[in-house]
Amino acid sequence: MTSLEPLPLTTAPPKERVAYLDNARYWVMLLVVIGHVLTQFTEMDSARGVYVWIYSFHMPFFVLISGYTARNYVGDARQVRRIVSTLVVPYLIVETSLQLITRHYVGEPDPLMILSPQWLAWFLAALFIWRLTTPIWRALRYPITTSIIISLAVGLIEVPNVLALPKVLGFLPFYVIGMHMNRQVFERLSARPIRIASAALLGAALIVCYVYSRNWTLDWLLWKQRYDESPLRATALEGITQRAELLVIGIVLTFAALSLVPRGRSWTTRFGGRTFYCYLLHGYVILLLDLQFDLFDKIDQYGVNAVIACILGAFVLANLLMTKPVSVVFRPIFEPKLKVLFREAAEKKAASSADNT
Repeated sequence: MTSLEPLPLTTAPPKERVAYLDNARYWVMLLVVIGHVLTQFTEMDSARGVYVWIYSFHMPFFVLISGYTARNYVGDARQVRRIVSTLVVPYLIVETSLQLITRHYVGEPDPLMILSPQWLAWFLAALFIWRLTTPIWRALRYPITTSIIISLAVGLIEVPNVLALPKVLGFLPFYVIGMHMNRQVFERLSARPIRIASAALLGAALIVCYVYSRNWTLDWLLWKQRYDESPLRATALEGITQRAELLVIGIVLTFAALSLVPRGRSWTTRFGGRTFYCYLLHGYVILLLDLQFDLFDKIDQYGVNAVIACILGAFVLANLLMTKPVSVVFRPIFEPKLKVLFREAAEKKAASSADNT
């Protein structure tokens, strides 16, 4: 961890993607898709352990990487335009359409609650809030400590699900920690002894999750309920303690996973550069397989074989959604230019100022 340098007045687009970060995005996106598929089988011991293992660190991993890549956000014209085109517009499209699909099949939510994300779009709302508040976390004297206090305290009070605020505040420490990461930290994680220890740690964590997951309340892993709310039903002290344990587990396993991410360029690097579309689209496939075809209930009787098949299916689905044809088709939808909404002069002035620094 390091102190942050003063922010520039304007920014320029990155000249080249970093292979390590795209590799990290690829592997964490696989965990996201597999985790969402396993949600359908959490009553099975064979799936529950893997589900708990994935959910103990996959979102902390994702959030930390997001914090690192957004650490230089200053709110200039280029960055504001990108926030609107890649976060606000996709949020409205995904949340509205998924709620309409769900209401078509089950009658809920009724009425639509577009500002209260029900599933995937919560992360877009979180990125929007975290990015806008990035300058605040850069200005504070003790940003990581402050974010941890907020995360622990949010479970004590009633926070409305407007833009997924309970989860946004719960996962906040991982974003702030990511902001304070630098390349040297990532490089130190790649040392051979650390990589060996990390592999052993992740393997041991999987075994522990498989053996003891039946004794855990899965809702703790969703980071969105009050401590005293059903099914958590914890006292303030119990809730804070459990949340603190999840914070420690999340950061330790995230660092372990980061140490195992390949540094070199490969096919995972190319796919990792297109995880945005995979994240937004895989939920439609899972939802339709569940609501339209009742697939998961039909194969539930096959037990562990069904779980293995779904994990393999999730792997294939994730890779298909990270291919170039998918990005070509959906880029105009999920990353529109929005030229009609923004003044080109402001963007050109920002770019010109950045070139002269």
